[in-house]
Parts: sequence; C-alpha cells; structure tokens
Amino acid sequence: MAKDLDKREQDRLSERVSRRPAVAPRVDIFENEQEFLVLADMPGVPKDALDIRVDKDELTLQGRRSDIQERAALALELRPVDYRRSFVLPGGIDVDKIDAHLEGGVLRLKLPKSESLKPRTIPVRVG
Repeated sequence: MAKDLDKREQDRLSERVSRRPAVAPRVDIFENEQEFLVLADMPGVPKDALDIRVDKDELTLQGRRSDIQERAALALELRPVDYRRSFVLPGGIDVDKIDAHLEGGVLRLKLPKSESLKPRTIPVRVG
C-alpha cells in the first residue's frame, strides 16, 4: 500500500512538473476610423503554432512556445508556454477581412470595421 501511495504521489508530482504554464499574452489595442489593431506579444511562437479563431463575438488567440532543441543549452530561461487570450469583439467588425501578421514575436491583428461603422460625409442637396 505504501508503494501505491508513493507511485500516486510521483504521478501527481510529474503531472504538475510536466504541465505547461498558460499565460495571457500582453496586448496593446488601438482604434482608428477604419479598424481596430491588436498587438499581442507572443515571443518564440512560430506561425504554425498559432491558432486565431472568431466564434460569434469572441476572438481567441492561442499559441505554443516549445522547447528550443537546436543546441546544448548553457542556460534555459525561456520555458515552453501556452498563450491564450480571448476578447469580446464590438459590433460592426468585418470578421471576413481580419488580417493576422507575425513578426519579431509580435502578432499583429487588423480588425476592419464594417462600412456601417466607418465615418462618412453626408452630401447636402440644394432646392
């Protein structure tokens, strides 16, 4: 019985150690007349490890930074991590035209406003 308890405790310990931490990436959000711009800091996440989804009015960003196995490491401060962050989208986003670009560890999302939200000039008729 003591062996069973030890085994269970070891399993729980290894489970805790092997789990990847989940982190909400830091973001900056900007708005202009044409679009919203979301900049998400996701260092070390390659393009093929990113998942960006829109479901109804929710935008979800997910990314995975894995171990770097290129060389024998002298120090390892960048651990594997899972990024996950969700946002409720304001009404009037043209979800079919959302654009994503990854460069230098920063994910740049352009969320264009639908034509109905963009400012427009109303012509004045005479007579």
